[in-house]
Amino acid sequence: MAISLEFNDFVVPISLIREKYPGGWEQCLADHRDDIGGRVWYDEHLFRDGAMGADYIEALIEEWSERGFQATEMVDGQEVWKDMCVVSLFFAGGPTLPCAWIGVDHEQACAYLLGQPAGDVIGPDSFEPDDP
Repeated sequence: MAISLEFNDFVVPISLIREKYPGGWEQCLADHRDDIGGRVWYDEHLFRDGAMGADYIEALIEEWSERGFQATEMVDGQEVWKDMCVVSLFFAGGPTLPCAWIGVDHEQACAYLLGQPAGDVIGPDSFEPDDP
Protein backbone atom coordinates (compact mmCIF):
# COMPACT_ATOMS: atom_id res chain seq x y z
CA MET A 1 0.00 0.00 0.00
CA ALA A 2 0.94 3.66 -0.21
CA ILE A 3 -0.02 6.87 1.56
CA SER A 4 -1.58 9.83 -0.15
CA LEU A 5 0.50 13.03 -0.16
CA GLU A 6 -0.78 16.57 0.38
CA PHE A 7 1.07 19.88 0.77
CA ASN A 8 3.93 19.12 3.24
CA ASP A 9 4.06 15.55 4.48
CA PHE A 10 5.94 14.26 7.52
CA VAL A 11 6.49 10.50 7.16
CA VAL A 12 7.90 7.90 9.56
CA PRO A 13 8.22 4.14 9.02
CA ILE A 14 5.89 2.27 11.37
CA SER A 15 8.67 -0.23 12.10
CA LEU A 16 10.66 2.61 13.69
CA ILE A 17 7.60 3.83 15.58
CA ARG A 18 7.23 0.35 17.09
CA GLU A 19 10.90 0.47 18.12
CA LYS A 20 11.44 4.10 19.20
CA TYR A 21 8.15 5.83 19.98
CA PRO A 22 7.55 5.95 23.75
CA GLY A 23 4.80 3.33 24.20
CA GLY A 24 5.21 2.00 20.65
CA TRP A 25 2.69 1.94 17.82
CA GLU A 26 -0.33 1.66 20.12
CA GLN A 27 0.66 4.83 22.00
CA CYS A 28 1.36 6.67 18.74
CA LEU A 29 -2.17 5.84 17.57
CA ALA A 30 -3.60 6.92 20.92
CA ASP A 31 -1.64 10.19 20.84
CA HIS A 32 -2.91 11.00 17.33
CA ARG A 33 -6.42 9.58 17.68
CA ASP A 34 -8.19 12.92 17.14
CA ASP A 35 -6.18 13.63 13.97
CA ILE A 36 -6.50 10.26 12.21
CA GLY A 37 -8.45 10.79 9.01
CA GLY A 38 -7.76 14.52 9.30
CA ARG A 39 -4.11 15.41 8.97
CA VAL A 40 -2.87 11.93 9.98
CA TRP A 41 -3.18 8.65 8.10
CA TYR A 42 -1.13 5.50 7.62
CA ASP A 43 -0.83 2.24 5.76
CA GLU A 44 0.87 -0.92 7.01
CA HIS A 45 4.36 0.59 6.54
CA LEU A 46 4.23 4.39 6.79
CA PHE A 47 2.72 6.93 9.19
CA ARG A 48 1.94 10.38 7.77
CA ASP A 49 1.25 13.71 9.47
CA GLY A 50 1.21 16.94 7.58
CA ALA A 51 0.51 20.62 7.28
CA MET A 52 0.19 23.38 4.77
CA GLY A 53 2.98 25.43 6.31
CA ALA A 54 6.66 24.69 6.84
CA ASP A 55 6.55 26.05 10.42
CA TYR A 56 4.31 23.21 11.55
CA ILE A 57 6.52 20.65 9.82
CA GLU A 58 9.51 22.07 11.73
CA ALA A 59 7.51 21.66 14.95
CA LEU A 60 6.82 18.00 14.05
CA ILE A 61 10.52 17.40 13.44
CA GLU A 62 11.35 18.86 16.85
CA GLU A 63 8.56 16.92 18.57
CA TRP A 64 9.60 13.58 17.10
CA SER A 65 13.28 14.32 17.74
CA GLU A 66 12.43 14.84 21.41
CA ARG A 67 10.80 11.38 21.33
CA GLY A 68 14.12 9.82 20.32
CA PHE A 69 13.91 9.86 16.53
CA GLN A 70 16.89 11.17 14.55
CA ALA A 71 15.82 13.57 11.82
CA THR A 72 18.90 13.56 9.61
CA GLU A 73 22.41 12.20 9.29
CA MET A 74 25.40 12.87 7.09
CA VAL A 75 26.16 10.29 4.39
CA ASP A 76 29.17 10.90 2.16
CA GLY A 77 29.15 14.58 3.13
CA GLN A 78 25.45 15.05 2.32
CA GLU A 79 22.61 15.58 4.78
CA VAL A 80 19.88 12.95 4.33
CA TRP A 81 16.70 12.02 6.18
CA LYS A 82 17.14 9.18 8.64
CA ASP A 83 14.18 8.19 10.88
CA MET A 84 11.69 10.61 9.35
CA CYS A 85 11.23 12.22 5.98
CA VAL A 86 9.58 15.42 4.84
CA VAL A 87 8.01 15.17 1.39
CA SER A 88 6.86 18.27 -0.45
CA LEU A 89 5.41 16.87 -3.62
CA PHE A 90 4.43 20.26 -5.05
CA PHE A 91 7.39 22.41 -3.98
CA ALA A 92 10.39 20.06 -3.84
CA GLY A 93 9.03 17.36 -6.13
CA GLY A 94 9.52 14.71 -3.45
CA PRO A 95 11.60 14.41 -0.30
CA THR A 96 13.14 17.72 0.74
CA LEU A 97 16.43 15.87 1.38
CA PRO A 98 17.51 12.50 0.03
CA CYS A 99 15.70 9.63 1.77
CA ALA A 100 16.85 6.05 1.21
CA TRP A 101 13.65 4.33 2.36
CA ILE A 102 10.82 6.20 0.65
CA GLY A 103 9.48 6.04 -2.89
CA VAL A 104 7.24 8.69 -4.42
CA ASP A 105 4.74 8.16 -7.22
CA HIS A 106 4.10 11.62 -8.68
CA GLU A 107 1.22 10.50 -10.90
CA GLN A 108 -0.77 9.15 -7.95
CA ALA A 109 0.61 11.74 -5.47
CA CYS A 110 1.58 9.04 -2.99
CA ALA A 111 4.55 7.64 -1.11
CA TYR A 112 5.44 4.06 -0.25
CA LEU A 113 8.16 2.16 1.59
CA LEU A 114 10.86 1.21 -0.89
CA GLY A 115 11.06 -2.53 -1.37
CA GLN A 116 7.29 -2.87 -0.92
CA PRO A 117 4.70 -2.61 -3.69
CA ALA A 118 2.89 0.73 -3.82
CA GLY A 119 -0.51 -0.94 -4.21
CA ASP A 120 -3.67 0.87 -3.10
CA VAL A 121 -3.37 4.44 -1.85
CA ILE A 122 -4.52 5.20 1.71
CA GLY A 123 -5.62 8.75 2.50
CA PRO A 124 -7.79 10.62 4.96
CA ASP A 125 -10.99 9.21 3.45
CA SER A 126 -9.81 5.67 4.27
CA PHE A 127 -10.63 6.15 7.97
CA GLU A 128 -13.94 6.27 9.75
CA PRO A 129 -14.42 8.83 12.55
CA ASP A 130 -13.89 6.17 15.25
CA ASP A 131 -10.79 4.57 13.66
CA PRO A 132 -8.08 3.33 14.18
